[in-house]
Amino acid sequence: MASSPARPNSPGSHLLPSPVQELMYGHLHASALRAAVVHGIPDLLADGPRTVEELAERSGTRTGPLHRVLRLLAARGLFQEKNGTFALADAGRSLCTDAPGSQRAAVLLFTDEMFHRAATNIPGTLRTAEPGFEAAHGRPFFAYLAATPDKHRLFDAAMTSRAGAADEDIAASYPFPSSGTVVDVGGGQGGLLRAVLTRFPELRGTLYDRPGTVAGHLLDTEELRGRWSVQGGDFFTSVPGGGDLYLLKNVLHDWSDEDCLRILGTVREAVRPGTRLLVVEAVLPDDGTPHPALELDIVMLMLLEGRERTAAEFDSLLGRSGFRLDRVLPAPAASSLIEAEAV
Repeated sequence: MASSPARPNSPGSHLLPSPVQELMYGHLHASALRAAVVHGIPDLLADGPRTVEELAERSGTRTGPLHRVLRLLAARGLFQEKNGTFALADAGRSLCTDAPGSQRAAVLLFTDEMFHRAATNIPGTLRTAEPGFEAAHGRPFFAYLAATPDKHRLFDAAMTSRAGAADEDIAASYPFPSSGTVVDVGGGQGGLLRAVLTRFPELRGTLYDRPGTVAGHLLDTEELRGRWSVQGGDFFTSVPGGGDLYLLKNVLHDWSDEDCLRILGTVREAVRPGTRLLVVEAVLPDDGTPHPALELDIVMLMLLEGRERTAAEFDSLLGRSGFRLDRVLPAPAASSLIEAEAV
C-alpha cells in the first residue's frame, strides 16, 4: 500500500511524516510499544546493549519482526540502534519494571484492548455524548473494572506507577501543615499520602477509597508506623470526618459536574468551616493554548463522563459546594494545586 508523500525537512535530512500521518499511524506506534513491553525488551536491555538475535532468543520472539518493531521505536527515541545492536535511550528507561517511576504498567493499561475498543466509539460519542467505553463493553468503566479483577489490578498498578515521581514533588512543593491529620479521599493505594507523611513526620493520615483499592495500600512501612489508617468506602455517600486537610487528587476529572458536586458536597458535610481542601488536577488554559492534559481529556471523553477543566470551572464547582477557591499553584507534570477552604 502506497504511503502519502512525506514532506522534506531540510536538504540531506530524513523525510518527516506530515501531521496527518503522525496521527493516522499513531495506533501503530502504540501497538509496537505494547509489543516491546509485553515481551520484556526494555528489561533485557537494562544492563546494556544486545544484538537483535540475542533479544529474540531471550524474549521468545522472531528476529526479523522484532528488528522492525525496535527500529520504529528507535525512531521515536525509545531505543538506540548501532552496529547491529539495540540499547535503551534515556526516554525508554522508564519502561523497565524496576525503573524509578516505571511506566510499564501504564503502557500495558493504556494500550490494552479495552481502551482500543472504547476509542473506536469516539465517532458515536460525538453524536450521543455517551462514553465510548460503555458502548464497547456494555457497562460503565468502573463497573467493568469491578467485574474483571485482572484489569482492576492493572489499573491500580498503572495509577500508582504514573503518580510515583509526581507524588514526591507535590509533597515537596506544597506547604502541608506540620501536624494534624490529612485525609486523602479517593487516594488510590496511598502514594501521595505516603510521600506527604514521609516528608512531614508529625502528620497523621487517613487513606479513603474503594475497599478493593485500599486493600493494596502502600502505607505499611516502618517509617510511617502508627501514623496512618485506611478506610474503604464510597465517597458519594460519606468520607471520614475530623481531618485538618483533605486531598482530592485526580478524582474530579473522572466525573460529570453533577457527580463532582456530590463528591465535594460529601466532603463539605464532613469538615468544619475553615478546613482546607487541596485538589490536585490539570487546569486547562481558557484561551485554547496547548496543554499536556488535552490527551487525558479525550481519555475522559471515551471512558467516563468526566473532563479536564479550567480554573473558572473549578471555581464554580467549589463555590457551589461550600468551598472558596483561594489560589491555584503550579505542580509537577500537567497538574496544578487548587487550594480551597470550607466556608
